[in-house]
Amino acid sequence: MNHKKPSKKPGLAGSALPPPADELAKTLLAEDLTEEAEAADAADAGRDPEDRVTMLHVVLIEPEIPPNTGNIARLCLAAGARLHLVGPLGFSLDEKALRRAGMDYWHLCDVRQWASFDELRLAAPGARFYYLTTKTERCYWEAAFADGDHLVFGRETRGLPESLLAENPADCLTIPMDPAARSLNLATAAGIVLYEALRQVRS
Repeated sequence: MNHKKPSKKPGLAGSALPPPADELAKTLLAEDLTEEAEAADAADAGRDPEDRVTMLHVVLIEPEIPPNTGNIARLCLAAGARLHLVGPLGFSLDEKALRRAGMDYWHLCDVRQWASFDELRLAAPGARFYYLTTKTERCYWEAAFADGDHLVFGRETRGLPESLLAENPADCLTIPMDPAARSLNLATAAGIVLYEALRQVRS
């Protein structure tokens, strides 16, 4: 009996795809990996891949009063900024007072939560942080703000930790005021500095 050897069809033996399709698959895979790498780089910098426009950041360290945080979230939405809440918070994000202050906008706000300030800084390597305090002479308008800057505010009752200010004396800023006023509301202070930064960045 004669046994015929099975004929080999080009492109089928030893390969799941014909050569042209195989090369196309490799190209598409390379493009996907490049996009994933870009997305990862953007995430590591604390920014979404879509953030190709001006993005300033407001950071609240251990905020205590829900309406202040709600109003600052609304402020950030209006200015196109991202709000970072550093714990522990003095309230729950479900509290009625917080919802009342920003209820119509809260689901639209770009809000990130962090367990600690160190965690935020590690997630934003290379970013600049400015610390707002009454314990410096440098006015906020003397800073040259840039895209990606973080404006850091402390508790309503105590401000930023002394250790944090001591570690970053060159990056501390203040809002000048009459001594009789003692202090400004946190949401008011955030609005003053954020819109000056936005003015500079967009000029």
